[in-house]
Amino acid sequence: MSVFDWFTTAANWQGPDGIVTRLGEHVGYVLFALVIAVVIAFPLGLWVGHTGRGAVVLVGAGNAIRALPTLGLVTFLFLLFTESTTATIIGLVVLAIPPILAGTYAGLQAAEHDVVDAAEGIGMTGWQRLWQVELPIALPLVLGGIRNAVLQLIATAAVAAYVGLGGLGRFLLDGLAILDYPEVVAGAILTALLAIVFDLVLAAVQRALVPRGVRLAALATTGSAATAGGVA
Repeated sequence: MSVFDWFTTAANWQGPDGIVTRLGEHVGYVLFALVIAVVIAFPLGLWVGHTGRGAVVLVGAGNAIRALPTLGLVTFLFLLFTESTTATIIGLVVLAIPPILAGTYAGLQAAEHDVVDAAEGIGMTGWQRLWQVELPIALPLVLGGIRNAVLQLIATAAVAAYVGLGGLGRFLLDGLAILDYPEVVAGAILTALLAIVFDLVLAAVQRALVPRGVRLAALATTGSAATAGGVA
């Protein structure tokens, strides 16, 4: 059987082991973990970026978390909690926190100090400066961190299959178990297509949310950097 035959076989699209069901499970793991990670990382990134406190600890902790192997972490959590869903979601949340945290912190730090000082000079409180000045400027990097986290989650959520759950990882694991390589390749293709679709959707959301002036300023900065690099 070829990969094309596998995709055109109706039985592979239906039932509890079909593509539609596995795709829904995979998306569910990704969105659930993403929401929890945003709730944790976004406020923390705002606080560190706005106050400047704990930046060294933040960078060190983020690098340490990135070094953790997700499959090993999920396996350890499964042995600890003996519950597949809990172990998988915690492992995915740990994976998603660093890019969101780093994007939020870096975005606030990238805000022009002259603009922030001007906002303070006209009498804005710290809270007003954060939400009305710093965060709109930081939005491209904040949303970029979320997009990065989503792509990592989609690629890594396949580990759910290793602890008995569903998702697109089932095609990889089950296909390897019976040497059904078209099923393995199909699982990889579905995962890649899902990542592309999510990235395109998030790119559209980013374009809609980021103020036009901020987008133009970012393009101007990118163009200036490219020109300087060409001259050098």
